[in-house]
Amino acid sequence: MGNSYGFIEISGVAAAVDALDIMCKTANVEFVTWERKLGGRLVTIIVQGDVSAVTEAVEAAAAHAIKKPVAKAVIANPHSETRRMVAVSASRLAVNKEPKAPTAAGSRAKRSE
Repeated sequence: MGNSYGFIEISGVAAAVDALDIMCKTANVEFVTWERKLGGRLVTIIVQGDVSAVTEAVEAAAAHAIKKPVAKAVIANPHSETRRMVAVSASRLAVNKEPKAPTAAGSRAKRSE
């Protein structure tokens, strides 16, 4: 996609989803990952794309999201360590998408029916 990252840190999961929706509808950016802290009370959304698209997306979300962001940033040419940190976060998201194996309790319930 592009060579820059955009970050929006906002209070609450619903506000974060709203901000992500605004960013993706405003400019040609791609969702990379998100981080939830404090039980989801603070959420950081990370998108990537060209510098101009990421800047436009971050500014639009900051101006129009249902809550005012706590922080926002655009990194135009991320250092390799920054890319590595974002990749680690994104890999945790990918692991959570894998289907879960049936549990032993679920197997017992099906046998008894």
